[in-house]
Amino acid sequence: MKQRLQVKPEESGLRIDRYLAETCGEHSRSFLQKLLKAGEVCVCGSAVKASYRVSDGDLVEFEIPEAEEPEIAAREMDLDIIYEDEDILLVNKPKGMVVHPAAGHTDDTLVNGLMAHCQGQLSGINGVQRPGIVHRIDRDTTGILIVCKNDLAHNSIAQQLKDHTITRRYQAVVCGVVKEDEGVVDAPIGRHPSDRKKMAVNVKNGRRAVTHYRVLKRFASYTYIECRLETGRTHQIRVHMSSIHHPVLGDPVYGPARCPFPLKGQTLHAGVLGFIHPRTGEYMEFTAPLPAYFADLLEKLEKMK
Repeated sequence: MKQRLQVKPEESGLRIDRYLAETCGEHSRSFLQKLLKAGEVCVCGSAVKASYRVSDGDLVEFEIPEAEEPEIAAREMDLDIIYEDEDILLVNKPKGMVVHPAAGHTDDTLVNGLMAHCQGQLSGINGVQRPGIVHRIDRDTTGILIVCKNDLAHNSIAQQLKDHTITRRYQAVVCGVVKEDEGVVDAPIGRHPSDRKKMAVNVKNGRRAVTHYRVLKRFASYTYIECRLETGRTHQIRVHMSSIHHPVLGDPVYGPARCPFPLKGQTLHAGVLGFIHPRTGEYMEFTAPLPAYFADLLEKLEKMK
């Protein structure tokens, strides 16, 4: 797939490797470096090296090779299904489960389990790697995920996500004592400018992101909160809470280096999901109970008060 980019005045003078890294956030730095080394990146028709500095108006062109997508294997799993009908399925995802196949996870994901459970009856809009998947939650985040069995359902839920009309409420334990009873973080999120594996509040290249939060309970050094998503950016709650100096407890990416509790990943749970049913037009809302580790943690924090 041919990519064409035109350098803006404010980008003039940047090295081409940095320019590509900042402009093409969907691709890794190593992938872009390989393209440069192979002479696949051209500026105004000529191949350039990583040290080339772009100028205002330069036309940058490169080819993205077609990805080879391996066949997804169905695998029997004990899925915690909250609701299911001919169009949709809601599953309570456990901690540690990856939603769809990716590097290092090809046969142990939720999609592998869905393939076995649904016998291939899943929407195909997101391609063979993500059948039925219209939104996702992080590997170590627990809670409700909606799966679409056909394209009618997929298009409907995708539109509701785009219109910000789906109810999504999460529970989290964050570091520190949140003073306000409720608040809003309205800050754009994009790729971290220097660490491409992370997201960050990024005013220059980010997309608008809004998180509403309210305090459920305060402890000595932590706060139990509920977050309502108005938008759905990657790592949104984790990035937003960290940006106001209240990172999610146990978060290995955006939180403190040391965690005083034996947690595996962030303490974040997608507890409530509400939407208009794609076929009936009826509003439906579902709740997933807190996982055992989360409930146990709240008991420990209560005793520490």
